[in-house]
Order: sequence, then C-alpha cells, then structure tokens
Amino acid sequence: MTAEPLATHRLLLVHAHPDDESIGQGATMAKYVAEGRGVTLVTCTAGEMGEILVPELEHLAADKDDKLGEHRKGELAKAMETLGVTDHRFLGGFGTYRDSGMKWHADGHAVAADTLHENAFWHADLTEAANHLVTVIREVRPQVLVTYDQFGGYGHPDHIQAHRVAMYAAQLAAVPSYRLDLGEPWEIAKIYWGAMSETRMRDSLRAIRATGDTTTFEGMDPDGEMGPFVTPDDQLAARVDATEYVDVKMAALRAHRTQIEEDGFFFSGAESGHAFWGDEYFRLAKGTQGPVGDDGLENDLFAGLA
Repeated sequence: MTAEPLATHRLLLVHAHPDDESIGQGATMAKYVAEGRGVTLVTCTAGEMGEILVPELEHLAADKDDKLGEHRKGELAKAMETLGVTDHRFLGGFGTYRDSGMKWHADGHAVAADTLHENAFWHADLTEAANHLVTVIREVRPQVLVTYDQFGGYGHPDHIQAHRVAMYAAQLAAVPSYRLDLGEPWEIAKIYWGAMSETRMRDSLRAIRATGDTTTFEGMDPDGEMGPFVTPDDQLAARVDATEYVDVKMAALRAHRTQIEEDGFFFSGAESGHAFWGDEYFRLAKGTQGPVGDDGLENDLFAGLA
C-alpha cells in the first residue's frame, strides 16, 4: 500500500484542550484545509477538568462520574469534521495526559490547581512528552508550527506546558543524531505563537461597551491595562484573514457545547457586528518573516516558504 503524498504546505498546531484550537485558529485551519494545505492538530489533554456549561451533562464532571474527557473527545471530533481537519491526535494517545485544572490568581490570571491528578499534564516529564511530539513532527514534516506563548495566553498550566513541549520537541526533532527510532530528522522552518492584537481588542471592547454591555470581558477597560492576554501590535508578525470561514469557525465552536455557551460572547459579538473572530493573529517565534501587506504583517503563515 502506497502512503498518501504529503501536501506541499503542512501546518501543525499544538493545543492543550479540546476547544482551544477552534477558539484560537479555527478560521485559519478551515481556510488552509479548503486550500488543500495539510493541517494536523495535536491536543495534549482531553480537558477532563473543564467547567460544564450544559446542566444535563453536569454528571460528567471530574468530581462525579469523571467522564468529561470522553465526551469532549467526541466534541473535538465533531469540531474537526466541521473544519475539515482529518488529522487530529492526542499527545501520546488519548488518556496519556490529563487536564491539570486551574484556579484564578488574585492578579486575574490562571495558575495551577491546588490538587493535581497523578498524570496531570502540568507534571509531565518534559522529554517524554516532547518525544511523543517528535514522532508526529517527523511523520508529518510540517513547515509551520503554531502553539501558545510562554505564558499560555492567560497562565493556564496546560497551555504553558503545551508551549514548553512544542518548543522543545521542535528542537529535538531537528537534531540529526537524536532518537532516530522516532523518525527521520525534520526542522520546522517557522514557529508562531497565537496572539490577540491589542488594537483589535481595544476597538472591540469599545464597541461592546458602547452597546451598554458591561459583562462581556467584565472588568476590562478598553483604555486601561490589558495584561498578558493581548499582544502589542508592533510584536505581531502575521494576520490571517479567514473571514470567509468565520461561519465555519462558529460552527466548530458550537460543537464544544460543554465549554462554550451558545448565547455567549463569541456568538453575541458576531450577531452584533463587532466580532473579529475571522482575523487570527500570530507572533513569529522562529524563522524569517515573509512578504507583508500594507499593515506590515504576513497574510499567510507560509509566506516566504517555497
């Protein structure tokens, strides 16, 4: 049996839990699939500790039946079907690493929960976890990798750990003499960290507040301190305009129904005309920025690559 030929352009995304991918890069994923580019998603945990927003499914919670991970696996599969992504995997296989949970720090960002499960991702051996990803990298041979920044966006321990694993695995995968039993060495040309434009966030907040809505992004002032959740525009390298696929992204978000409220800000924002979910922003962590548009940003993560 002959293996399927690899797509010319191949993107690998590393995310912590089901739903993170659709929130962060769902539109980009759908766009690239539609363009015939290869898209592979690696999810590090099944999100077993997530909050359940569907009352009739509350029995799945970790402190009850502890079946949320299995359920979210199904939600992820549905979301990927919606986006058209056929290659999605769990790091090391389903159940290898468990959602670490989190709590909120007084400063407004996430930190590790007080009690962690024995196979919580936050406690994963870095080399062991990275080796699982090295195998995927050497099989898929992506030119572009997308993951979180060093703070995981908002401090969630699993996001931070996903960043560490992805960055370390990318290095190990390229070493000619490292673990050849994991595949032929492969160097990823460009690595991006998902980001939120500060200007875009402030403009959206102003539009939200102008409607009288004070609960969406509660406590955030469009003219005040934004914290680590957003990225100053001069640190951005790319903006993928996938507005043509924003409806597909919204449908993928709806698939994650235990985590995302159907009348929540993702959807109310879209309906009120001040959503920005079709534009997805990135910081360049490795590689050379390719040709840019009038805004000084790449419009394609593969810009500058053959």
